[in-house]
Amino acid sequence: MNYKAILYEVDDNILTITLNRPEKLNAFNADMQHDLINAIDRADKDDDVKAIIFTGSGRGFCAGADLSAGKDTFNMEAREDRKGAISDDGQVDWSHSGVRDGGGRVTLRMYECLKPIISACNGPAVGVGITMQLAMDIRLASDQAKYGFVFARRGLVPEACSSWFLPRIVGISRALEWIYSGKVFGPEEALEGGLVRSIHKPDELIPKAREIAREIIDNSSPVSVALSRQMLWRMAGANHPMDAHKIDSRGIFARGRMPDAKEGVESFLEKRSAEFNDSVNDDLPEYYPWWDEEKYS
Repeated sequence: MNYKAILYEVDDNILTITLNRPEKLNAFNADMQHDLINAIDRADKDDDVKAIIFTGSGRGFCAGADLSAGKDTFNMEAREDRKGAISDDGQVDWSHSGVRDGGGRVTLRMYECLKPIISACNGPAVGVGITMQLAMDIRLASDQAKYGFVFARRGLVPEACSSWFLPRIVGISRALEWIYSGKVFGPEEALEGGLVRSIHKPDELIPKAREIAREIIDNSSPVSVALSRQMLWRMAGANHPMDAHKIDSRGIFARGRMPDAKEGVESFLEKRSAEFNDSVNDDLPEYYPWWDEEKYS
């Protein structure tokens, strides 16, 4: 597929998705939204893709929303693609798809993803540039990175489901401080606050991301990784440990009968590398998915 706002490259089982509007510091627009959702759909269906790395083209990761529409950038009444959300008499249909936040559509698709996602943040990441990274599993920062949850400084509120993700990652107090102030801060504060795993020189960033991806790919069952990803993210909002026990139990029971589990034990006993052959597309257990799909309403 020809993408307008991203690059899609698979090499040695690692998909690298590069935000590719460098002349705009990779500012987020409708093309990028559609491209990212399609890319994750495509990756989930491709068993050759076992891990995903996100990065940016040029000197930035993503400068946030494209502001080329000026003061009406966030005025949905002025946008053709949001027609129908507001009736002729000015009443808003809050359940209409035209009300939905584009960044949220992207992070919800990341949340559903069956492959581990690593962020290699190579430069400034503000607004949706950082909130989209919250739905990624492991976040690395270049020493050139900058972060900013700048919404309140633009008269807005957090988007891309960040009010759910951010407190779970850094805690409610730190999340509120960053959201209230809207300040832009460097990678050191991001590291100290738990937002990123580690800081790297620019030329070491992608190699480190690939090293982490290879550690996963070379040692772990893709089906087990896919199930584990969904288990941990979804249990972040569970009401009781029993919710986790139910899914853990189903997972151990189902996976224990599959070739991957037998190979995992045999390879350990024989002191050799495992060769996992179960497929994410063909061998997810029958109880998956165990949740009812959430609808926008």
